[in-house]
Amino acid sequence: MQCSITTPFQAKAPISTRFWAAKYLFAAALSCGTVSSAFAQQDTNATTATPSSLIEYNATYYVTRQGERHGEAQRSLQKVGDNTYELSYRSEIEWMVFSDEREESSRFEYIDGDVTPLDYKLERTGTGPDKTYKISFDHAEQQVFSNQSKYAVECPWNPDYQDVLSYQIALRKGLANGETKFSYPIIDKKGNTREYQFEVLGTETITLPIGNVETIKVKRVYDNDKRQAMVWFAPSMNYMMVRMFKGKDGVEQFQVELATYTANN
Repeated sequence: MQCSITTPFQAKAPISTRFWAAKYLFAAALSCGTVSSAFAQQDTNATTATPSSLIEYNATYYVTRQGERHGEAQRSLQKVGDNTYELSYRSEIEWMVFSDEREESSRFEYIDGDVTPLDYKLERTGTGPDKTYKISFDHAEQQVFSNQSKYAVECPWNPDYQDVLSYQIALRKGLANGETKFSYPIIDKKGNTREYQFEVLGTETITLPIGNVETIKVKRVYDNDKRQAMVWFAPSMNYMMVRMFKGKDGVEQFQVELATYTANN
């Protein structure tokens, strides 16, 4: 079921070119599809985070397409208050004559293993129209608000709602608990509802800029076979996301690989 905005935002029409369409998808999919690990640690002998806490970290990823590097992405998790965290993402990508820069963040509460989103923000600049999206969750009034309207989003309330970043914390926790299938009700950047589904495919040893890593391979489940998205997590690093692949009709759109990582223990 789709939520709706009472006063829809009238955005500028995108540049009409197949290169820009592919470029925009390349960057947008990275920000929304990447799954990060809030509990990641490089020291495999370190104590795993307890259900009541998250490990703050900074990570850098190389973004490539068909073997050529087109940019970098940075992710970080910071504690900003009692039981409150902010998961942030930033990317700078160049492809052909096009550029895309974006900053994305989710502020959420984490209590006894439960992830409760508070607000989400995305700012995008570069080739084409600049855009800013903001979503906030009023749990007391059971309403969702978007900067695209002065009214609340017309949407039945679901206490399990996540935004397009906060669900990633819940997914990592599920993997650590041995779960193999996942489903999350999502409020996206425009205030629409979506269902994100994932399933574990198995284990695989992969080679990264940081060396060989034993991983768990996870597939995003779509309603058709045209799109493909795979994510690899490293159990030895407390399920850090170390690689992500995005494709369409069997053709690679982009790949992301872990380049650097620092845990703030």
